[in-house]
Amino acid sequence: MNSLQLSLFVLIAVSFIPANDCSEIIGGKKVRNHSKPYMASIQMKGKHMCGGVLIKPSWILTAAHCNLGFKRNQVRVVLGIDSLGSNETSKQVLNVKYKIPHECFDIKSRENDIMLLQLESEAKLNKFVGFLPLPQEVSDLKDGTVCTVAGWGATKSNSDKESDCLREADVTIIDRKMCNSQDYYKHQPLITENMLCAGDKKGGRDACRGDSGGPLICNKQLRGIVSFGYKKTCGLPEKPGVYTRITKKYIQWIQKLTD
Repeated sequence: MNSLQLSLFVLIAVSFIPANDCSEIIGGKKVRNHSKPYMASIQMKGKHMCGGVLIKPSWILTAAHCNLGFKRNQVRVVLGIDSLGSNETSKQVLNVKYKIPHECFDIKSRENDIMLLQLESEAKLNKFVGFLPLPQEVSDLKDGTVCTVAGWGATKSNSDKESDCLREADVTIIDRKMCNSQDYYKHQPLITENMLCAGDKKGGRDACRGDSGGPLICNKQLRGIVSFGYKKTCGLPEKPGVYTRITKKYIQWIQKLTD
Protein backbone atom coordinates (compact mmCIF):
# COMPACT_ATOMS: atom_id res chain seq x y z
CA MET A 1 0.00 0.00 0.00
CA ASN A 2 1.45 3.41 -0.90
CA SER A 3 1.50 6.45 1.39
CA LEU A 4 -1.48 8.09 -0.36
CA GLN A 5 -3.64 5.00 0.12
CA LEU A 6 -2.67 4.80 3.79
CA SER A 7 -3.49 8.47 4.27
CA LEU A 8 -6.92 7.97 2.74
CA PHE A 9 -7.64 5.02 5.02
CA VAL A 10 -6.60 7.03 8.06
CA LEU A 11 -8.98 9.81 7.04
CA ILE A 12 -11.97 7.51 6.60
CA ALA A 13 -11.29 5.35 9.68
CA VAL A 14 -14.20 5.70 12.07
CA SER A 15 -13.88 6.50 15.75
CA PHE A 16 -13.99 3.74 18.36
CA ILE A 17 -17.30 2.05 18.93
CA PRO A 18 -17.40 0.59 22.45
CA ALA A 19 -17.63 -3.19 22.31
CA ASN A 20 -20.83 -3.53 24.38
CA ASP A 21 -21.62 -6.86 22.75
CA CYS A 22 -18.10 -8.20 22.62
CA SER A 23 -17.35 -11.74 23.49
CA GLU A 24 -15.95 -14.23 26.00
CA ILE A 25 -15.42 -17.99 26.06
CA ILE A 26 -18.26 -19.86 27.74
CA GLY A 27 -17.97 -23.58 28.49
CA GLY A 28 -14.40 -23.85 27.31
CA LYS A 29 -11.03 -25.00 28.59
CA LYS A 30 -7.50 -23.66 28.84
CA VAL A 31 -5.55 -24.12 25.61
CA ARG A 32 -2.46 -26.29 25.45
CA ASN A 33 0.62 -24.12 26.07
CA HIS A 34 1.51 -21.99 23.03
CA SER A 35 -0.66 -24.10 20.73
CA LYS A 36 -2.17 -21.00 19.07
CA PRO A 37 0.83 -18.83 18.11
CA TYR A 38 -1.35 -16.64 15.86
CA MET A 39 -3.51 -15.34 18.71
CA ALA A 40 -3.25 -11.61 19.43
CA SER A 41 -4.44 -9.58 22.40
CA ILE A 42 -5.35 -6.05 21.30
CA GLN A 43 -4.76 -3.75 24.25
CA MET A 44 -5.32 -0.12 25.10
CA LYS A 45 -3.23 1.34 27.93
CA GLY A 46 -2.31 -2.20 28.93
CA LYS A 47 -5.88 -3.50 29.16
CA HIS A 48 -7.13 -6.30 26.91
CA MET A 49 -9.91 -5.00 24.65
CA CYS A 50 -10.34 -7.51 21.82
CA GLY A 51 -8.80 -10.55 20.23
CA GLY A 52 -7.20 -10.76 16.83
CA VAL A 53 -5.31 -13.04 14.46
CA LEU A 54 -1.83 -12.52 13.05
CA ILE A 55 -2.30 -13.19 9.33
CA LYS A 56 1.02 -11.74 8.13
CA PRO A 57 4.12 -10.62 10.06
CA SER A 58 2.87 -7.03 10.30
CA TRP A 59 -0.91 -7.47 9.94
CA ILE A 60 -3.65 -8.36 12.43
CA LEU A 61 -7.18 -9.32 11.42
CA THR A 62 -9.92 -8.45 13.89
CA ALA A 63 -13.51 -7.12 14.09
CA ALA A 64 -14.45 -3.62 12.91
CA HIS A 65 -16.40 -2.93 16.09
CA CYS A 66 -13.04 -3.21 17.88
CA ASN A 67 -12.11 0.04 16.10
CA LEU A 68 -10.31 1.63 19.03
CA GLY A 69 -10.36 5.41 19.04
CA PHE A 70 -6.71 5.65 19.83
CA LYS A 71 -3.87 8.03 19.47
CA ARG A 72 -0.78 6.52 17.96
CA ASN A 73 1.12 4.23 20.31
CA GLN A 74 -1.81 3.98 22.74
CA VAL A 75 -2.97 0.70 21.20
CA ARG A 76 -0.65 -2.26 21.14
CA VAL A 77 -0.84 -5.86 20.06
CA VAL A 78 0.57 -8.54 22.34
CA LEU A 79 1.72 -11.80 20.77
CA GLY A 80 3.36 -14.99 22.01
CA ILE A 81 1.43 -15.34 25.25
CA ASP A 82 -1.15 -17.65 26.79
CA SER A 83 -1.50 -15.57 29.97
CA LEU A 84 -2.33 -11.85 29.85
CA GLY A 85 -0.23 -11.32 32.97
CA SER A 86 2.73 -13.19 31.57
CA ASN A 87 6.21 -11.70 31.42
CA GLU A 88 7.70 -14.72 29.68
CA THR A 89 10.43 -14.17 27.12
CA SER A 90 8.14 -15.34 24.29
CA LYS A 91 6.03 -12.18 24.67
CA GLN A 92 6.12 -9.57 21.89
CA VAL A 93 4.47 -6.14 22.27
CA LEU A 94 4.03 -4.17 19.04
CA ASN A 95 2.52 -0.75 18.38
CA VAL A 96 -0.36 -0.37 15.94
CA LYS A 97 0.50 1.98 13.06
CA TYR A 98 -2.77 2.06 11.11
CA LYS A 99 -6.30 0.76 11.57
CA ILE A 100 -8.37 -0.06 8.52
CA PRO A 101 -11.99 -0.96 9.35
CA HIS A 102 -14.05 -2.18 6.42
CA GLU A 103 -15.44 0.86 4.67
CA CYS A 104 -18.95 -0.66 4.61
CA PHE A 105 -19.15 -1.71 8.25
CA ASP A 106 -22.59 -1.01 9.71
CA ILE A 107 -22.89 -1.08 13.50
CA LYS A 108 -26.68 -1.60 13.36
CA SER A 109 -26.81 -4.45 10.84
CA ARG A 110 -23.37 -5.78 11.90
CA GLU A 111 -22.51 -6.27 8.25
CA ASN A 112 -18.82 -6.19 7.28
CA ASP A 113 -17.57 -6.45 10.85
CA ILE A 114 -13.95 -6.88 9.85
CA MET A 115 -10.83 -4.75 10.28
CA LEU A 116 -7.10 -4.82 9.64
CA LEU A 117 -4.43 -3.43 11.94
CA GLN A 118 -1.02 -2.70 10.50
CA LEU A 119 1.81 -2.99 13.01
CA GLU A 120 4.68 -0.51 13.17
CA SER A 121 7.16 -3.38 12.85
CA GLU A 122 7.01 -7.01 11.86
CA ALA A 123 6.49 -9.69 14.46
CA LYS A 124 9.46 -11.99 14.95
CA LEU A 125 8.23 -15.39 13.84
CA ASN A 126 9.26 -18.35 15.97
CA LYS A 127 7.66 -21.34 17.73
CA PHE A 128 5.69 -18.96 19.97
CA VAL A 129 4.56 -16.44 17.33
CA GLY A 130 3.32 -17.43 13.90
CA PHE A 131 0.72 -16.29 11.43
CA LEU A 132 -2.45 -18.09 10.38
CA PRO A 133 -2.87 -18.03 6.59
CA LEU A 134 -6.11 -16.95 4.98
CA PRO A 135 -8.31 -19.95 4.15
CA GLN A 136 -8.20 -21.73 0.83
CA GLU A 137 -11.74 -22.99 1.34
CA VAL A 138 -14.45 -20.30 1.27
CA SER A 139 -17.63 -22.28 0.66
CA ASP A 140 -20.38 -21.91 3.24
CA LEU A 141 -20.11 -24.12 6.29
CA LYS A 142 -22.72 -26.82 6.79
CA ASP A 143 -25.04 -27.08 9.76
CA GLY A 144 -23.42 -29.29 12.39
CA THR A 145 -19.81 -28.50 11.49
CA VAL A 146 -17.73 -28.43 14.67
CA CYS A 147 -15.38 -25.45 15.00
CA THR A 148 -13.22 -23.93 17.73
CA VAL A 149 -13.24 -20.38 19.09
CA ALA A 150 -10.50 -19.00 21.33
CA GLY A 151 -9.91 -15.92 23.42
CA TRP A 152 -9.20 -14.24 26.76
CA GLY A 153 -12.77 -13.19 27.50
CA ALA A 154 -14.63 -13.81 30.75
CA THR A 155 -15.88 -17.30 31.51
CA LYS A 156 -19.26 -16.29 32.94
CA SER A 157 -22.17 -14.56 31.23
CA ASN A 158 -22.78 -10.93 32.30
CA SER A 159 -19.20 -10.67 33.58
CA ASP A 160 -16.78 -7.92 32.56
CA LYS A 161 -13.72 -9.70 33.94
CA GLU A 162 -11.55 -11.32 31.31
CA SER A 163 -9.76 -14.62 31.75
CA ASP A 164 -6.04 -14.33 32.39
CA CYS A 165 -5.49 -17.58 30.47
CA LEU A 166 -6.22 -18.15 26.80
CA ARG A 167 -9.19 -20.50 26.53
CA GLU A 168 -10.97 -22.34 23.74
CA ALA A 169 -14.36 -23.95 23.21
CA ASP A 170 -15.87 -26.18 20.54
CA VAL A 171 -18.94 -24.64 18.92
CA THR A 172 -21.23 -26.04 16.25
CA ILE A 173 -22.38 -24.25 13.10
CA ILE A 174 -26.13 -23.60 13.18
CA ASP A 175 -28.09 -23.35 9.95
CA ARG A 176 -28.54 -19.70 8.89
CA LYS A 177 -32.26 -20.14 8.25
CA MET A 178 -32.72 -21.51 11.75
CA CYS A 179 -30.59 -18.70 13.19
CA ASN A 180 -32.94 -16.17 11.55
CA SER A 181 -36.08 -17.95 12.77
CA GLN A 182 -38.55 -16.69 15.39
CA ASP A 183 -36.96 -18.92 18.04
CA TYR A 184 -33.51 -17.47 17.39
CA TYR A 185 -32.61 -13.95 16.15
CA LYS A 186 -35.90 -13.15 14.33
CA HIS A 187 -33.97 -11.14 11.70
CA GLN A 188 -32.94 -8.72 14.47
CA PRO A 189 -30.35 -8.36 13.08
CA LEU A 190 -30.57 -10.32 9.86
CA ILE A 191 -27.99 -13.11 9.75
CA THR A 192 -26.65 -12.72 6.22
CA GLU A 193 -24.43 -14.88 4.01
CA ASN A 194 -21.50 -12.83 5.32
CA MET A 195 -22.15 -14.22 8.80
CA LEU A 196 -22.06 -17.56 10.61
CA CYS A 197 -23.98 -18.70 13.67
CA ALA A 198 -22.16 -21.09 15.97
CA GLY A 199 -22.81 -22.32 19.47
CA ASP A 200 -24.58 -25.22 21.11
CA LYS A 201 -28.26 -26.01 20.54
CA LYS A 202 -28.48 -26.90 24.23
CA GLY A 203 -26.54 -23.81 25.26
CA GLY A 204 -23.44 -23.54 27.42
CA ARG A 205 -20.79 -23.15 24.70
CA ASP A 206 -20.29 -19.75 23.18
CA ALA A 207 -18.13 -16.72 22.53
CA CYS A 208 -19.15 -13.50 24.26
CA ARG A 209 -17.67 -10.40 25.94
CA GLY A 210 -13.91 -9.96 25.55
CA ASP A 211 -13.30 -12.29 22.60
CA SER A 212 -14.47 -10.05 19.76
CA GLY A 213 -12.14 -10.15 16.79
CA GLY A 214 -10.83 -13.60 17.69
CA PRO A 215 -10.79 -16.53 15.25
CA LEU A 216 -13.31 -19.23 14.47
CA ILE A 217 -11.26 -22.23 13.30
CA CYS A 218 -12.99 -24.97 11.32
CA ASN A 219 -11.12 -27.94 9.87
CA LYS A 220 -7.83 -26.21 10.81
CA GLN A 221 -8.69 -23.11 8.75
CA LEU A 222 -9.68 -19.57 9.69
CA ARG A 223 -13.35 -19.38 8.72
CA GLY A 224 -14.76 -16.60 10.90
CA ILE A 225 -14.18 -13.68 13.26
CA VAL A 226 -16.07 -13.25 16.54
CA SER A 227 -18.61 -10.49 15.91
CA PHE A 228 -21.56 -10.34 18.31
CA GLY A 229 -23.99 -12.16 20.57
CA TYR A 230 -27.32 -11.55 22.25
CA LYS A 231 -27.13 -8.38 24.36
CA LYS A 232 -24.86 -9.06 27.35
CA THR A 233 -25.75 -12.71 27.79
CA CYS A 234 -23.80 -15.67 26.46
CA GLY A 235 -24.30 -19.39 26.05
CA LEU A 236 -28.07 -19.30 25.57
CA PRO A 237 -29.41 -22.28 23.57
CA GLU A 238 -31.26 -20.17 20.98
CA LYS A 239 -28.99 -17.14 20.86
CA PRO A 240 -25.66 -18.48 19.51
CA GLY A 241 -22.62 -16.36 18.80
CA VAL A 242 -22.48 -14.69 15.39
CA TYR A 243 -19.26 -14.50 13.39
CA THR A 244 -18.11 -12.58 10.35
CA ARG A 245 -17.65 -15.28 7.73
CA ILE A 246 -14.35 -15.16 5.81
CA THR A 247 -15.68 -14.99 2.26
CA LYS A 248 -13.95 -14.60 -1.08
CA LYS A 249 -14.76 -10.87 -1.15
CA TYR A 250 -13.17 -10.35 2.27
CA ILE A 251 -10.07 -12.28 1.24
CA GLN A 252 -9.75 -10.05 -1.83
CA TRP A 253 -10.19 -6.96 0.38
CA ILE A 254 -7.46 -8.18 2.73
CA GLN A 255 -5.06 -9.09 -0.06
CA LYS A 256 -5.52 -5.72 -1.77
CA LEU A 257 -4.53 -3.88 1.40
CA THR A 258 -1.74 -6.12 2.65
CA ASP A 259 0.10 -7.19 -0.52
